[in-house]
Amino acid sequence: FLEWVRQCRAAGIHCPIIPGVMPIQAYASFKKNIVGVSVPQWILDGIEPIKNDDQAIRAFGVEVGIKMTLELIEGGVCGIHYYTFNLERSTRLILEGAGLVNKTDYIKKNMPWRSSFDEKRREESVRPIFWANRAKSYISRTDAWDEFPNGRWGDSRSPAYGDLDRYGVYLKYTSDEAVQNWGSPSDLQDICRLFVKYCTGETLTLPWSDQALALESGTIKDRLIELNSLGYLTINSQPAVNGIKSDDKVFGWGPKGGYVYQKAYLEFFVSPETLEKLKQRMSKFPNFTYNAMNKAGDLHTNTNGSKPNAVTWGVFPGREVVQPTIVELASFDAWKDEAFALWEQWSRCYPQQSKPRELLNELGQTWYLVNIVNNDYHEKDGIFEIFMEDVVAAQQQQQQQEADKTVTAKLQEVSISAHIAPQVEAAAVPEAVKA
Repeated sequence: FLEWVRQCRAAGIHCPIIPGVMPIQAYASFKKNIVGVSVPQWILDGIEPIKNDDQAIRAFGVEVGIKMTLELIEGGVCGIHYYTFNLERSTRLILEGAGLVNKTDYIKKNMPWRSSFDEKRREESVRPIFWANRAKSYISRTDAWDEFPNGRWGDSRSPAYGDLDRYGVYLKYTSDEAVQNWGSPSDLQDICRLFVKYCTGETLTLPWSDQALALESGTIKDRLIELNSLGYLTINSQPAVNGIKSDDKVFGWGPKGGYVYQKAYLEFFVSPETLEKLKQRMSKFPNFTYNAMNKAGDLHTNTNGSKPNAVTWGVFPGREVVQPTIVELASFDAWKDEAFALWEQWSRCYPQQSKPRELLNELGQTWYLVNIVNNDYHEKDGIFEIFMEDVVAAQQQQQQQEADKTVTAKLQEVSISAHIAPQVEAAAVPEAVKA
């Protein structure tokens, strides 16, 4: 880059030229982004031995970013642009390591979401949780709102969420990129494996998530992997939080000196059969509330449906309690239209009558979108108890399969021994006769 800038200056080009640095976040995205690019051998040699260790990859990416930053500054650049892709932690660590920011300072959120730069949205103080991973869509669909929300706990249907026909539903990628990132699923197990890869960081996006798994969801990553393996396709989640300081680097938001709270929340797609099982179990969990809808709008719920449920709140010095994130039936109804439309958008990335297209269309047409709130925020892992029957059944099935494999292997050994023994005896007779 520095040599190229020197050539530009020699050619009479004097406008500012700003380099862009993209921190290495994951091995898969690194390999994708270096296609057709010349990469120094020391980077390739450094990343290959740790390609299966996500944490080591990010740490190596920070080291590379610090080295690049220092060399660029020494080379006299007028500035550096960092591509964060909403993963600002690596960039912050690079800036700290290069001595450009104080290690005690970090980007802090005023709300649990990233506040909009739009001046008219500065007073926005409440959002439904459903658009947590598709913030751009939420902003575009509520752009005509006069207030955010229209009254502190006002009915979000007035003014209404923007119609999908007006704002459209879009995927982040082209068809070719979607196939490259998400493969060509031919059965439900392929879909489950893809969602598991998203939870492990092997896949950085999904149609319903424009960014990698959030840091706070990463604290329950193992549970999410377990659920997706069982056919609960999770697209949004938050763990329970009972009074963590507002300057916490994972859960913190709002002014200093405060404490933040969260109810455990899960949102996922399930089959109609699985939904029926969940409904039957729900009576055993009086602190749980849920909403479930399919594409046609068939609603199942144990709430009265009329009042919002605050699932995130903060207590700060000299202020009233702030309740910025809610679960609400009216907004859930608007979100489910978008959520199911994304199944259709994803299916269009594949040829007509192909297995992936038919599979994705079937799931979008028949499955339900479900959200569950555990209203007892003291229970750290309580929301996962409703799934324990499925977990235990899956474990027993796996143990049975392993036992069956062991029995089959032993039977094969016995069969082989029975087949070989007569041949060994027959071959040994002539030797005995000679003796």
